[in-house]
Amino acid sequence: MSRRLRTALVGVTVIAAAGTALLTTPATAAGAGTTSEARKPGHDATQAAMDTAVAAGVPGIVAEVRDDRGVWKGTSGVADLSTRQPRGHRDRFRAGSVTKTLVATVMLQLQAEGKADLDASVDHYLPGLVRGNGHDGTDITVRQLLNHTSGIHNFTDDATFAKKVMGIDFLQSRYDDWTPQQVIALALRNPPQFEPGTSWKYSNTNYLLLGLIIEELTGRPYAEEIERRITRPLGMRSTHFPGTDPHVPAPTRHYSTFTEDPGKTYDVTELNPSWAGAAGEMISNAADLNRFFTALFRGRLLPPAQLRQMTTALSTEGNLPRQRYGLGLIEYETTCGVKVWGHSGGIHGSTTQAFGTSDGRHMITLNFNGDWVGGGKNVVSAEFCPPPGA
Repeated sequence: MSRRLRTALVGVTVIAAAGTALLTTPATAAGAGTTSEARKPGHDATQAAMDTAVAAGVPGIVAEVRDDRGVWKGTSGVADLSTRQPRGHRDRFRAGSVTKTLVATVMLQLQAEGKADLDASVDHYLPGLVRGNGHDGTDITVRQLLNHTSGIHNFTDDATFAKKVMGIDFLQSRYDDWTPQQVIALALRNPPQFEPGTSWKYSNTNYLLLGLIIEELTGRPYAEEIERRITRPLGMRSTHFPGTDPHVPAPTRHYSTFTEDPGKTYDVTELNPSWAGAAGEMISNAADLNRFFTALFRGRLLPPAQLRQMTTALSTEGNLPRQRYGLGLIEYETTCGVKVWGHSGGIHGSTTQAFGTSDGRHMITLNFNGDWVGGGKNVVSAEFCPPPGA
């Protein structure tokens, strides 16, 4: 598996299903189930970009757009390569690192309530946990965890973890339980990526630590705190945090390929996401994620001071093309120069994009149920960029 997939998680993307390979070519997935609710004008380019991605090999795509004209829902391809059932507008999926934005929102709520200091050290909240091989939690702040300037090693890059979870060994380990402490310990066996605050690099380890800090501050697991503060109040009924439950609600299946067995596609829907935790375990759907980001950008979840901090973005120094990173938020510059805010998510067999304008008036969330073909950002750009001659 490529380093690109390991570091993006969760840019993660992996492999396998109950052991049976599905021999798939782009032609078998392309075009099946292409639909667009009401075919509202203005989203033809978005639908075309989705169809192009399916033609390139993505099994299926679901998207929802919210703007001043209302709600548009589009699909392309299939939810299940075996049954050929088309993707549907209510499909739930693993949202991967989009989880990070909800974690960051809770941390900023705690700051607004005077319960958290983002400029305090990690060691202040988690004494002694971040130690070893050059890592020192006394020199790293909570804010640096949020914006990926901590330098802490990314656990998905650890050789042991990558072999066990990201390669062919996933077939045997997919149901294993992990604790955040176990995963963090694997990351800390490696040297830091850089001195704290001196550079930028994505690290899923940062958000496992933030999950533990939320629990330390509130006395509740981070997922319970997100449910209490965000998903229940917003009516996000299709969103949950599975913990060790390996299942994704039907009908959508998630598919992946891996380098040790080229040419085959594997059903990777079932996996125990406990290793992802606060870095990317969430299951959701397009409507719920649009609801969340709309509420966030319209000031329903954070006071203005906290939202300004969240959208104070840093250069990603070539790590993420056309993107800058705030506190759990990505600023993405589309191909036509329009800047939108949100987050991407990738985990075994599932890649998600959720982006919108900073005023919350225009949002798109989309999901690919395959992880070996890119193009999600092309769909985002298609939605926000005017067609030629417009």
